[in-house]
Amino acid sequence: MSRNHPVDSDGSKRYSDKGVREHYAGHGLSQQPQEPSTPLWKRIMTNEKWTPRRCRRDPDRPFGFSMSIMLLCAFASAVTAANMYYTYPILNKAADDFGVTYERASLIPQLLQAGYGCGILFLCPLGDVFRLRPIVLTLMLITTFAWLGLCITSSFEVFTALSFVTGFVTTSPQLMLPLVGVLAPPEHRATAVSVVLAGTMMGVAVPRVITGIVAEYTSWRNIYWAALALQSMLLALLWALFPDYPRPEPGSTDPFRTYIRVLGSIARTAVTEPVLAYGCAVTFLANAALGSFWTTLTAHLAAAPFSFGPLQIGLFSILAIGTTSLIPVYSYLVIERFATYFASTIGLVFGIAAIALDAYTADDDVLGIGGPIIQALGVDLGVQIASVAYRAAVIKSLPEATTNRANVIFTANSFIGKLVGTSVGNALYARGGWSMVGTFNLAVSAATLVLVYVKGPKETGWFGWAGGAGFDNAGRDPEQGERGGA
Repeated sequence: MSRNHPVDSDGSKRYSDKGVREHYAGHGLSQQPQEPSTPLWKRIMTNEKWTPRRCRRDPDRPFGFSMSIMLLCAFASAVTAANMYYTYPILNKAADDFGVTYERASLIPQLLQAGYGCGILFLCPLGDVFRLRPIVLTLMLITTFAWLGLCITSSFEVFTALSFVTGFVTTSPQLMLPLVGVLAPPEHRATAVSVVLAGTMMGVAVPRVITGIVAEYTSWRNIYWAALALQSMLLALLWALFPDYPRPEPGSTDPFRTYIRVLGSIARTAVTEPVLAYGCAVTFLANAALGSFWTTLTAHLAAAPFSFGPLQIGLFSILAIGTTSLIPVYSYLVIERFATYFASTIGLVFGIAAIALDAYTADDDVLGIGGPIIQALGVDLGVQIASVAYRAAVIKSLPEATTNRANVIFTANSFIGKLVGTSVGNALYARGGWSMVGTFNLAVSAATLVLVYVKGPKETGWFGWAGGAGFDNAGRDPEQGERGGA
């Protein structure tokens, strides 16, 4: 027999706790239905006891931009990016230690890069689904444990599998970069982005130098143990200092559906936003030249007339450290003050001149070792200047909620460009030597420069120069008041 319950004014039944208990008791039921319980993993992840007080969210005091956050993200970018490049100078020693051929040992960097590419596409979108702090700390924790496995395993198969896992979860810098771009004031956005990117580039260049020196006098495993110590220190710093920023879409409740929607919007954004599309094309072509140059440089320096050894070739990467240090200065003085096309042109023209000077005098040995040095400076500066300029333009032009997925597209194009440049550069060097590689780099850089001028700075469509060709950076963002304070 059913029981009557009070009825609200709109005709719906109103249940009291006592009435509900009586209803279930009358039907022989021992308990009433319970609300779905929160999963254990979610309760653990959202428990604020895991977060230091200084990093906890406070609606009355939202986290903004600070120099310490920018430097922390740059340091994290350097440490995590370095994980991808320790192995290059020590592949021969690793091959001997595992008892495999050098060709088979080359699977290690290949799987690292393949894992990194997959991580960009499938892990970075999580930054639009969950809060950033739990995601970053989880990825760092997995990376640390995977790296510990790399330090202790004696199985080549396990080492290669863990290399893929490490590359897959080494995507934290790509989650932090759009955060810095959104938080930084518009007048300092390019500089902030360039500092974090400089950290990434330092992580690419420094390991090649240090690893080559250390491996010359000690076991290659010591490099991995030192990297594990750095990774552990970074994990502790992030736990203690990285704020718990809110989710970009606080209204979404279903993580899976949100994730699928974000993946779909990534593809849609790439073909509907002109600034992003041009930025992706520019970074693809520029990084193709970069990948081609640095891949074939080793063979060029090892051959006559230079005949350099591995240690000397590794020291050549110091040039990349020098150019990386100059990018934040250039960003502050030029990119933040002038239109994107103008700031990019200066770097690309310098790169084209440097490539041509080296490539077409190499056979006559006119410049000697100065030729590759000049081309290294030109290629590095040209690529990084164009990349920073267009990243800043993309962050400025797109809504704040889409900056992370835009960065996914941007980074994926950069990654694919390097892979294409590496493959093409190796093939061309085998056929025609250094001059043919230089011709490819020159053609790609010239195509990048042409692409920069297809769309003007004030053009709202896909092609043309409507509105004129102003040199000033219009960078006083209309959303300046909403994107974090100084």
